[in-house]
Amino acid sequence: MATLEQKIVPHLWFDREAGEAARFYTSIFPDSQISSTVTIHDTPSGSTEIVSFVLCGQEFQAISAGPHFTLNPSISFTVNCTTVEEVDALWAQLSKGGQALMPLDAYPFSPRFGWMQDRFGVSWQVTAAAGQQGQPPVIVPSLLFTGKNYGKAEEAVHFYTSVFQDAQVGQVIHNPPEADGKTTVMYADFLLENQRFRITESGYAHGFNFNEAFSFIVKCDDQEEVDYFWEKLSGNGGEEGMCGWLSDQYGLSWQIVPAAMDEMMQADNPERLARVTQAFLQMKKFDIAALQRAADGG
Repeated sequence: MATLEQKIVPHLWFDREAGEAARFYTSIFPDSQISSTVTIHDTPSGSTEIVSFVLCGQEFQAISAGPHFTLNPSISFTVNCTTVEEVDALWAQLSKGGQALMPLDAYPFSPRFGWMQDRFGVSWQVTAAAGQQGQPPVIVPSLLFTGKNYGKAEEAVHFYTSVFQDAQVGQVIHNPPEADGKTTVMYADFLLENQRFRITESGYAHGFNFNEAFSFIVKCDDQEEVDYFWEKLSGNGGEEGMCGWLSDQYGLSWQIVPAAMDEMMQADNPERLARVTQAFLQMKKFDIAALQRAADGG
């Protein structure tokens, strides 16, 4: 199965359901499979399962690491389907045991659209997208700027497209100006490393915002790239975390990870896996040379 060469990979945090969720998603989306399952031990969450999988040819990762963070609709996956019938079929499967946030119906912006939170807590916007006929479904991470982020969506689009080298601002549609003249974004899209993202914002009191339950892995080729993304994304009010994690100035979580970690963390060499795990558990920003020494037994 061919997958896209992805630099940015969506990452989902579950209590203990990562494997179950990955098996469910790969059973209902085309061009999908579980790529690998690795269990690491002696972490702050005990034994932790990491599942890499592919949906519609796109890479995802999930982790079972305890009930520390809860998924919410501040980040969802928009699935652009080819037909109304495809929307209905996908909705019927994803919505079992879940909760509708916007009921499946015709809307001014789509002949068939629905927004739901599935039984695992992951949010999906399923839509019949114009111009998609004959194309496979495309899954697009979609950000909702609300609460303290309300009014900052357009700023964020320009920030993210300035950080990533291969990036482009797409369509930006504004809401009518508010009484105080404030302008907000109804819808915008942008490309980061050839991967599409969507962003909207809402002034309602939703009671949720970004947290570590949904993060984006950035695969880095070398230490220079690790240093660059760490500095750019954690600066200007962001916050450094442990194990390669950080949150940016909007509270969005990122993992800045060496691409070589995929090879270091293979399950077929448990001794090497244990050494690398204990090495990265001590780090904030990843040190590739130190991780490689751990992998090599140094």
